[in-house]
Amino acid sequence: MTTTKTETIEGSVAEYVTAMIGGQLFGLPISRVQDVFMPERLTRVPLSPAEIAGVLNLRGRIVTVVDMRARLGLPKNDDGKPPMAVGVDLRGESYGLLIDQIGEVLRLSDDGREENPVNLDPRTANLAGGVHRLDGQLMVVLDVDRVLEIVPKIALAA
Repeated sequence: MTTTKTETIEGSVAEYVTAMIGGQLFGLPISRVQDVFMPERLTRVPLSPAEIAGVLNLRGRIVTVVDMRARLGLPKNDDGKPPMAVGVDLRGESYGLLIDQIGEVLRLSDDGREENPVNLDPRTANLAGGVHRLDGQLMVVLDVDRVLEIVPKIALAA
């Protein structure tokens, strides 16, 4: 009995949904993406961190919307275009990641994935799980789990 692997000759391949945030190309592992939507009727959450844009009702589910520009320490978008959101899930909770623009789905070899470069902005590096060098640009792979770690860290040192 033989088993078949979904690997190509050059190694395994990962698929990413690409998104632009502040002029930087990001990739989200397609396995983590539930949907892409236009956030409407966003309700602000009092006393929430700045990274939380609010909550909304998406097809009967309450979705917490994370402002990726705030999460990355970038200024608010003022180009007048409505933001998009990428729906992700973490431990049964639904989240929407607010982005500037959605891109295409890319299939990239795992062999081409590199460690974060030392000159990558520290706020971006904290949320990145590596990079892919594409034609003339760098795609930062977002680590969805790290992106959603918004609860402030309490110093344990006394």
